[in-house]
Amino acid sequence: MASISPLMILPPAIFAAMAGLFLGGMLRENPDELPSTFVGQQAPAVPAEAVVGTAQLTDADLRTGEVTIVNFWASWCPPCRAEHPNLLALEAEGYRIAGVNFRDQQDQAGTYLADYEDPFFATGFDLRGRTAIDWGVTAPPETFIVDGDGTVLFRYIGPLVGSDYEQRFLPELAKATGG
Repeated sequence: MASISPLMILPPAIFAAMAGLFLGGMLRENPDELPSTFVGQQAPAVPAEAVVGTAQLTDADLRTGEVTIVNFWASWCPPCRAEHPNLLALEAEGYRIAGVNFRDQQDQAGTYLADYEDPFFATGFDLRGRTAIDWGVTAPPETFIVDGDGTVLFRYIGPLVGSDYEQRFLPELAKATGG
């Protein structure tokens, strides 16, 4: 009677394990969305410095009892420029928007806000991107909806434009604000 070598069983076992992982990933509620460990948790700290010419964002600003939109952006980022008109529109509708500029230069960030209008009630300036890392930001732009007690309610990756913005972000914002 011939014995089966463990090396003969190993490839099918590896294949079955990989197939199971892929299947699990495909059956997730939204397979395109990266999970955020901060949803349902207190917002991480904000930078201790502001963009020149703007009000300083503080941790207390995220705990005023009002829902706050926290937008991570950079002046050199084309998708950030694409979403800027929607940030201005949200601000015009009365939403509270804080901006965290990261991996940018102070003068360029300040000039951008002066030239294109500033939608933020306060900003943080994160030169090295350490605050962005603490928030789990992968690349600009990323936007968070933070409840009035500082709890992160929702994370949106990418620019606030198009049908994804309308179908995912705006309903979450309406849910957070009771609108």
